[in-house]
Amino acid sequence: MAALGALVKKAWSVRRVLVLLCAPLALVPVLLSLPPKEGRCLYVILLMALYWCTEALPLAVTALLPIVLFPFLGILPSSKVCPQYFLDTNFLFLSGLIMASAIEEWNLHRRIALRVLMLVGVQPARLILGMMLTTSFLSMWLSNTASTAMMLPIANAILKSLFGEKNTSKDMNRENEENQASLQQNKLYTVPTEMQFLASTEDKDLTEEKEITSDALSDLKKEEEYKANIWKGFLISIPYAASIGGTATLTGTAPNLILLGQLKSYFPECDVVNFGSWFMFAFPLMLVFLLMGWLWISILYGGINLRGWKTKKSNLRADAEARAREVIKEDYQKLGPTKFAEQAIFFLFCMFAIMLFSRDPKFIPGWASLFAPGFISDAVTGITIVIILFFFPSEKPSFRWWFDLKAPNTEMQPLLTWRKAQETVPWNIILLLGGGFAMAKGCEESGLSVWIGGRLHPLEGVPPPVAVILITIVIALFTEFASNTATIIIFLPVLAELAIRLKVNPLYLMIPGTIGCSYAFMLPVSTPPNSIAFSSGHLMVKDMARTGLLMNVMGVLLLSLAMNTWAKSIFQLGTFPAWANIHAENATTPLTAVENVTLSALNKI
Repeated sequence: MAALGALVKKAWSVRRVLVLLCAPLALVPVLLSLPPKEGRCLYVILLMALYWCTEALPLAVTALLPIVLFPFLGILPSSKVCPQYFLDTNFLFLSGLIMASAIEEWNLHRRIALRVLMLVGVQPARLILGMMLTTSFLSMWLSNTASTAMMLPIANAILKSLFGEKNTSKDMNRENEENQASLQQNKLYTVPTEMQFLASTEDKDLTEEKEITSDALSDLKKEEEYKANIWKGFLISIPYAASIGGTATLTGTAPNLILLGQLKSYFPECDVVNFGSWFMFAFPLMLVFLLMGWLWISILYGGINLRGWKTKKSNLRADAEARAREVIKEDYQKLGPTKFAEQAIFFLFCMFAIMLFSRDPKFIPGWASLFAPGFISDAVTGITIVIILFFFPSEKPSFRWWFDLKAPNTEMQPLLTWRKAQETVPWNIILLLGGGFAMAKGCEESGLSVWIGGRLHPLEGVPPPVAVILITIVIALFTEFASNTATIIIFLPVLAELAIRLKVNPLYLMIPGTIGCSYAFMLPVSTPPNSIAFSSGHLMVKDMARTGLLMNVMGVLLLSLAMNTWAKSIFQLGTFPAWANIHAENATTPLTAVENVTLSALNKI
């Protein structure tokens, strides 16, 4: 097994080297088949897309290529490229990441999670619902990966209390071996598994041997199958809820912010998308999808038994649920009484959310209307709250200290230190966002977006509702194999030009494409949360594929429903807006010249 792992690692290294060396040469024909500036920009974009999909370079390093290639190839000067890496959208995302670090520093997220689980109850279907609600709520503010990594140990502890007796078999051991081999091959994230520990220990409490009848053996077998299915349902619900929850807020996941940044690049006059308007659209969609996903997972894995809902609960299950209730209560009590720091973080977190939502909610004047128009953005709001974290005390201040001359002059610890922020904030995501914005700027300045629009005229006859469904399906399938951030960076410029060709509001196509990037449920390698859950050793690829297929279908249909109902009134999708019309006029002016220049080159392709 070790030799096989070394061979796989060596083959992976060779493939990376081949991609790094051969990709730039293989894409040279692109430079020759298009006009000079458009061809050079397309060359850079295809090279970055190839590196992102194959991960020949780290994603953040690939995102830095525009800083080097755009100036050298004469596409954009560095004075226009570099500022794209620190737009106000990046600072909005940074404020969310720092707030998440403060929440994790004081274990506020764990207290919220355990409290919700205590409220929903310990029956399997209710616990799955509690897990999904908690994970999705945390994922609205924390990263999807962090939410999943935090909730899985809690789920394992509850499952251990529910099914603490030895319940594994040779089939389970075989599945674990297959999963571990797949993990080594695909380099997936790993977390400690508790079932492996349970499989290697004997239940010392059951010392009396009892005579077992054939009926008892049949019941025991059914009970073991029930436990295995419930275990799978618990583990698979957490990463799915994290992916769904991240779509509800602009700061929940990177593709949402990439949409906001590229809108400001392509359509500077567009001001209908902000934290409040996005939340009004995406939060109801998240709730409906979460409820549908919970029903599907609970029915599929036995949390809800449609045929035997009147069956009396066995004493064994009742005892197991009582133990689970005690485990949750014990973990909550270990946190101790609520600290002053947790109360302060919770207050600032609520202020963070309320101020972002109420800055400019569109249906009523927001508090930003008290200031000069255009001066206050979501980034200003987020950074204002975040700065307070670095000087607000983590312990309740005593006013007597100011009047006691003999009191020790000890330095008070703030809610968050800069050292902690440096260690916990994923700075590579900031660079990845910047790379996407730089790519969008290059497409606009070089005229590549205009050229792409000229090639999309065969799609002008597609009805817009059909286009929404097709776009969501294509992007959801593409992101099963590629990073969702890289996917949306590649597709958004194409969707913007397609919307102009179809004469529909660009948001009508760009929003489904953005949210569709988060609907990757079928494969362990689709998202880091999927990988974390799969690495526990209790799930197989066929489990995720079977469950994720219907999740993808439900996501596509619900998103299409949302875009054609309440989203129309929130984003004014029923008309072709003036801010898009200005872009369309600017784009069509040089289009005739571009088509004449490229006619001979296109005939050769």
